[in-house]
Order: sequence, then structure tokens, then C-alpha cells
Amino acid sequence: MFVDSVIKFFNNLLGRFSKDIGIDLGTANTLVYVRDSGIVINEPSVVAINSRNDQIFAVGRDARDMIGKTPPHLTVVKPLTKGVISDFEVTEKMLKYFIDRIHRDSKTLVPRPRVVIGVPPEITEVERKAVEDAVFSAGAREVFLVEEPMLAAIGARLPVAESVGTLIVDIGGGTTDIAVISLAGVVTWKSLAIAGDELNKNIITYSRDVFNLLLGERQAELVKMRIGSAIPQEEVLSMEMRGRDLLSGLPKEIIVNDSQIRDAINRSIRTIVENVKATLEVTPPELVADIYERGIVLTGGGALLRGFDKLLSHETAIPVRVADDPLTCVVRGAGLLLENEELLRDVSLPSSREGGIV
Repeated sequence: MFVDSVIKFFNNLLGRFSKDIGIDLGTANTLVYVRDSGIVINEPSVVAINSRNDQIFAVGRDARDMIGKTPPHLTVVKPLTKGVISDFEVTEKMLKYFIDRIHRDSKTLVPRPRVVIGVPPEITEVERKAVEDAVFSAGAREVFLVEEPMLAAIGARLPVAESVGTLIVDIGGGTTDIAVISLAGVVTWKSLAIAGDELNKNIITYSRDVFNLLLGERQAELVKMRIGSAIPQEEVLSMEMRGRDLLSGLPKEIIVNDSQIRDAINRSIRTIVENVKATLEVTPPELVADIYERGIVLTGGGALLRGFDKLLSHETAIPVRVADDPLTCVVRGAGLLLENEELLRDVSLPSSREGGIV
């Protein structure tokens, strides 16, 4: 009892001086929130490694711009796949780089930070330990893991601790998380490996099959963002799409419109909609009544796809709204938890380390 009190005292003392941070460790982007400073890092989850000395060559946007353009001794790595760590060492280096960058501007000795980090709902114990170990190794003093739909709901300012049902659909880069939340817990949920990256692959496949044009990932993502849509638009949207002609092997440019891109991504969009309906089917009726009254909330980059909110509302007969700044909901939720110790203890997952403190 005495030892616990001493540990708590020193943690509170360190907490006054440390730059506690919230992290959205996403498949596509990593966002970092620093207490009292807001979101200070929003970078692609991409790392370039120099194989000659095994050192980091570039991180974030600089590394993303190198995709498909590197000499043999440079390897560009995306260390997260479908929301979980696929390359532990690179993830650790990336997190350490971001944490060091936060502390770089401080002129005084800063204690190691407390970290709140989002994880997918279906994360296994082994994967959970991998995330904790990576964050501890990167320099954290204390680590709290929270399910990403919960963080997204908190970031969207939804009343997660009350006895009312909230349905959140978080469409990220690697996964789409659909969760019903009530009383600071996830009641029912589904997680799909269909999200922003899959839509990019749909466009690449469609371009190859229909136009004999091989696209790069960056070009496919650009097309999705500029003219992608879930329902027909009032005005036809079009843009040029550049890649390599599979027949001649030479560069080629064609003009595509929103109808063609809608055809390309339609199957994936329908899958997300059907899984939202399937989640509602297994939700307790009292919570469904709350959701019908309060509506569905969309977060994540996929929420910005034109007309997806209208399509989902039409299919479910429930009002749907896009959260304010849906791209940052998860990391803002982590930041809000840094200020609410009681809620943080309620929603965080059990630590794989005894006591969770090092």
C-alpha cells in the first residue's frame, strides 16, 4: 500500500512536467497530440530505411514521397498493416523519432511522457503487447491502450460514459471499425479490412482491367480524393489519370469521371454498409432505439468520401452525420483522455505489464 502511494506520488510529480501525448497509430497516418499544445504531428506512417547502416533515412511525408523511387540500398516500409504492427523494429524507430521530435524544442530535461494510444477492437494479446513494448521502447513512462472507436467517439464529443447507445463508424486507412458504445464500453462491434487502402486497390484494379493502365498507389489515392463518390453527383467530376500502358509499356494519360470511379469502389462501399446493418441486427433493442434517435456518426478519412453519409442513411433509415474534422477524431479523443484520469482508467485496456509502469 505504501509502495503504491509512493509510485502514485512520483507519477503525479512527473506528470506536472512531462509532455504527455496521445497517439493515433494509423495504417495510413500517425497523428500525435501533446497536452497543452494540441496536434503537433500529422505524418504518413511510412519509414525509409538505409540498408547499408540500418538507420532511418526519412520518416513521414519525406519517406512517402520516395515510394517507388528509391535506389536498392533504400527500403520504404509501411510498418502497420490493417491497423496492427507488422514490423516491430521499424514502428519502434518511427515512434521514437516522433517522441524525440516533440522533446527537441524543450530547453530543459523533460520526464518521459505518459502515452494514450489507440488500438483496433479485435487486437490480440500478443499484438497488444507489441504495441506497448514499442511505445515503452520509444521512451514512454506509462502506456494506456484504448480501442480506436472509443477514442473516435470521445474525439467527436459523444457522451460515451452515459447509458445511451452511440454507433460510430470509423473508416481509416487499413480498417473500418463499426462499434456501438454505451457506459464507457464497446457493446457490439465489427472490424473490416476494407477501408481507404482497399478503395485505392479497387481503383488500381479497375484501371488495369478496363483501361490497361497500371497506376501507382499515390495516383490512385489522388483520384479517390478528387472525384471518388458513393452516390451520383449533381455535376460530373473528371480528372486525368496517369500511369504505364500495359500494352506498350509507355506512359499514358486518360480522363476518368466520378461514375467510373464509383463503379470501381462500389463493392467495397456496399460491404461497409452491409456490415453496419449487420452490427445493428445484433445490437440490443434499447440501444438501437437510442441510435435511431441520435443517429450514426462517421469518423476517419473515409467519412469524407462524397455522399457516403447519404448512402448509409438511406440504407439504414437512420440519420447519419460526419464528425467535425473526422481525420483527427481518434487523436483528439486520446488528448481529451489525458485530461480526464477517471474516464481514462474506465476505457483503457488491461496492461500486458504488471502495473503498466516502468
